[in-house]
Amino acid sequence: MPMKAVVIGGSVGGLFVANMLLRQGWDVEVFERAASGLSGRGAGIAGHTELTTLLRQAGVNEEPVGIDVDGRVAYGMSGQIIDRFEHPQYLTSWGFVYRQLHAVFPVERYHSGQELVDLQTGPGKPVALFADGRRVQADLVIGADGFRSKVRALVAPQIEPRYGGYVAFRGVMAEAVLSSKFRAETVGLYSFVFPGDGQLIGYPLLGPDDSREPGQRRYSYLWYRNIGGVDSLNDLLTDASGATHEYSIPPPLIRPEHIERLKTHALTTLPSPFTEIVLRAEQHMIQPIYDVESTRIAFGRIALIGDAAFVARPHVGIGVLKAAQDAQALAACVGSGTGHDPRAADRVVGALERFDALRVPPGRQAVRFAQHLGAFIEQGLQGPWSDPALGVSPEYLIRVSARPMEQLTVNGASVKSCQVNQPTNQETSHAN
Repeated sequence: MPMKAVVIGGSVGGLFVANMLLRQGWDVEVFERAASGLSGRGAGIAGHTELTTLLRQAGVNEEPVGIDVDGRVAYGMSGQIIDRFEHPQYLTSWGFVYRQLHAVFPVERYHSGQELVDLQTGPGKPVALFADGRRVQADLVIGADGFRSKVRALVAPQIEPRYGGYVAFRGVMAEAVLSSKFRAETVGLYSFVFPGDGQLIGYPLLGPDDSREPGQRRYSYLWYRNIGGVDSLNDLLTDASGATHEYSIPPPLIRPEHIERLKTHALTTLPSPFTEIVLRAEQHMIQPIYDVESTRIAFGRIALIGDAAFVARPHVGIGVLKAAQDAQALAACVGSGTGHDPRAADRVVGALERFDALRVPPGRQAVRFAQHLGAFIEQGLQGPWSDPALGVSPEYLIRVSARPMEQLTVNGASVKSCQVNQPTNQETSHAN
C-alpha cells in the first residue's frame, strides 16, 4: 500500500509537490479552501530555465508560453533613461503555470471548498480535520496554503506575517487602450521607474487565452509606495461598509476615493510616459508588503513549503520558483511512497529534518535580501539614491533583481540528493 500525503493548499506550490510525489508512487490528495478555480488569479512572473525544468519534473511537458523582453530600463524622476541592462528573458503568467500543473493532476484527487480547521498530531500519523467534518489521516501533511497559512498557524503560531511598512498598488489593462507612443516605445520593455516616491515597475503580460501577440497582450504596473503606518494601511483595507479586511482587500471592495487619490498622485508624481498606465488600468489592486520568516519548516510529519514557509517581498520575484524548489527538495527527501517499510514513520520524520536543514537557509536569505532591496521604500526615502549607505542605486536594483536563480546549494546541501553536509560559506543568488 502506498504512503499517503495530504497537501493543504491547491495553488501552484501545492500542485508542484503533489504532482512530484504522485510520480514517486505516493497516494496524494490536495485540499483547497477556495470553492472556485484559481486560474484567474495572479499576475505576471519572470520565466527561468530552472522553472521549465521543475515543471517537467512535475509532469508538465508543454513549453511555457511567454513574452520575450530584451532587458531592463531604469527611468529617473523626469522620465529620462538613467540606465539600461541587457538581460534577455521571458515573462509568463502565474495563471499559465497553475493551469498546466492542475491539468496533469488527477481531478478526483483535488478537493475544492475544503477548509482545514485543525491538525491532530501525536506519536501516530497526523489527521487533518476539515470544516465539513471530514477527517483524513496521512503519513505526511504538507502546508502549501500561502502566507496566511492555517497549517503554519497550528504548528508554529508564533510566526506571523510582518507588515513591511509600504504597499504595492497594482493595475492591469489591455495593451490596446494605451497610446501608440507608449506601445511603440515602452510596452515591450521591463521598465523600472524611480519617480522620487517609491518605485514603479511596468511590464507586458500575456493576454486572454495566453496570447502574446502585440495588440492582444495586457500590460501591468506595480507601484511600491510608503503610505505611512498601520493606521494608514487599515484605512486602505477598510471597505465602504466600514469593515476592515485582514492582510488584503478584494479589488471590488477598495473604496473609490483611494483609486481617485492614486490617479491624482500619479499625475503629480510619475513621469508623463507612465502616467497613463495608472489612469487607464481596468482594475486596481492593493498588495500590502509582508515578510514571513520561519525558524522551522518541519514538525514531525508536517512540512511547510512556499509562502506558508517564507514570504520574500516581490522585489526578488521568486515566489513561484521558490515554491517549486521547495517541492523538489521535499520530494527528493521523502523519496518513494511505495513499498512496505516498517520504519516508514521514522523515515518520513528524518526526511523532513533533512528538508528543513536544506530549505530554511535559502528561505531566510531570500527574505533578508528582499528587505535590503526595499529598504529605501520602507524608510520613506526620496529615491534609492537618497542614502548611498544602503547600496541600492537604480543601476544596482535592475541588475541584482535579474540574476537567474540557480539550483540552490546552501550549507553544503544538494537538493537533488537531499544530503546535508557540513556548513560552508557558499552564498546563493536571487532573481526576479
